[in-house]
Amino acid sequence: MERVYPRFLHCGDMGLMVELGEGIDMDVNRRVHQLRRRLERLNPSGILALVPTYRSLFIQYDPLLCSYERLMLLVEQSLESLEGFREPSRVVEIPVCYGGPFGPDIGEVAEANGLTEDEVIRRHASGRYLVYMIGFTPGFPYMGGLDPRLHTPRKRQPRTKVPAGSVGIAEQQTGIYPIESPGGWQIIGRTPLRLFDPDRTPAFLVEAGDTVIFRSIGREDFERLAH
Repeated sequence: MERVYPRFLHCGDMGLMVELGEGIDMDVNRRVHQLRRRLERLNPSGILALVPTYRSLFIQYDPLLCSYERLMLLVEQSLESLEGFREPSRVVEIPVCYGGPFGPDIGEVAEANGLTEDEVIRRHASGRYLVYMIGFTPGFPYMGGLDPRLHTPRKRQPRTKVPAGSVGIAEQQTGIYPIESPGGWQIIGRTPLRLFDPDRTPAFLVEAGDTVIFRSIGREDFERLAH
């Protein structure tokens, strides 16, 4: 039986999950962020947090200030008003030093797709990427819009340590490791920027709904920007 969207899922006494579609789809995800921005702009009393995912928006609310029924009505009205609601996303430029010691898997990505390493760099750095959501580790952006010629499976054997700032590819997505952590994405470069800094406001450099563009830099620029 085909599901009808939106779907509203009751998550305890302080949560509502609004599902807008299935799978990883850029149009569905854009609608998720449109709804989030619409609710942020309305700023109704009782909403505590809005957490976007690939295909849904989780809403945490205070039932003493906003009833479940009132929240449902507010979301339904907001969805109806999304037609024609356009708010440009923030564009964040990320410098990346590709290949070499910073991109140990760039050769594997090139070989898997019948490209040269320079073509991998050119294609990756020429894209515009939608940040679907933040997850896995603090500030890790899952991004769509990757050139189909760069789609590459995850590594069969994940690494126990991936350096902070590493830029990777997994299937049809690209992402950036904000902190050192285990990981199985194909690493093609590294940015000197800190995506997560708890002492900075805001702590995250990139947020869900942003558009990210990458700029290829050399080792000298990397070292300069890292300090």
